[in-house]
Amino acid sequence: MPVPPLPDPQQVVLDWRTDHLLGEPFQEAPLGPATLVRYPHPDDAPPPHAAVVHVHGYNDYFFQEHLARAFAAAGYAFYAVDLRAAGRSLQPDQIPHFVMDLREQATDISAAARTVRALEPGLPLVLHAHSTGGLTGALWAHAHRNAVGTDAGPDVLVLDSPFLDLWASEFQRGVGTRLLDTVGRLAATAIVKDSPSRYAEHLLAANGGRWEFDTTLKRPQGLPSRVGWFVAVRRGQARVAAGLEIACPVLLARSDSSGPDALDNPLLDAQDTVLDVEQMATLVPSLGHDVTELVVPGAVHDLTLSARGPREAYLDGMLEWTNSRVGAVVGARDAT
Repeated sequence: MPVPPLPDPQQVVLDWRTDHLLGEPFQEAPLGPATLVRYPHPDDAPPPHAAVVHVHGYNDYFFQEHLARAFAAAGYAFYAVDLRAAGRSLQPDQIPHFVMDLREQATDISAAARTVRALEPGLPLVLHAHSTGGLTGALWAHAHRNAVGTDAGPDVLVLDSPFLDLWASEFQRGVGTRLLDTVGRLAATAIVKDSPSRYAEHLLAANGGRWEFDTTLKRPQGLPSRVGWFVAVRRGQARVAAGLEIACPVLLARSDSSGPDALDNPLLDAQDTVLDVEQMATLVPSLGHDVTELVVPGAVHDLTLSARGPREAYLDGMLEWTNSRVGAVVGARDAT
């Protein structure tokens, strides 16, 4: 099927400026209630063969410079979106990451995808989404599976440890969820859980970890989860459990094991201490007809923030798979 024409990139007017968090060469621009970040494609590199949009998770924002450079080196035009009320998009009067329907965040993904398609006309679009962003990204891809042109879903979907189910007791997952769903709108901002993120604390360079990040936007002390957000997530997860029909190829990447998010966990830097990887594995068939699983031994929750060995294993495996799927997309378009 021929690809419908996209808007002239000259008609896409964004207020690009130097990214105030990462500095040059990264740039940022407002995108409605969200913020689009880009890593300009190197002038001395061949033209990109695809574009990628990265979506962060909860208590998170885009700061993974090495991810942008890895995609760019592999021939991708790299963009990231900080969703509404998160990261660069957080306003003083907002509760960080608080939404009462994941479709609010999906609207930001749509805006980013539409804009990137206009800026990079004709290129296949890859969505690379982490954790809660992976849940929202999967739901968005499903909802846009039959759309075309600027409203189309991704050509390729990469899920980095997606938040597809709740890692909790059966009581919390069942009775607790139904109870909060019932009272959700009456106490939407009430706190469900508030605890430190030992995972984030351990990653921070100031604590001996590998990464520099803004601790007001990714908080080692954790970010309280609230009733309205929790209900929105559980409704999204119920939709996944019922079965999605994502039309594009999907890669679900995860660590090989999960463990407690505790400083006395000797594998704190070698496990997913946020989500249950076995739940992810169980839900692979629920995503679509073409889903590949990539298991990365010794990786942490955000696979891109793992120690060097598992991080490189993830980037190499993910890019090899993504390149092959993008190549298939390009081949199918050329054939028409």
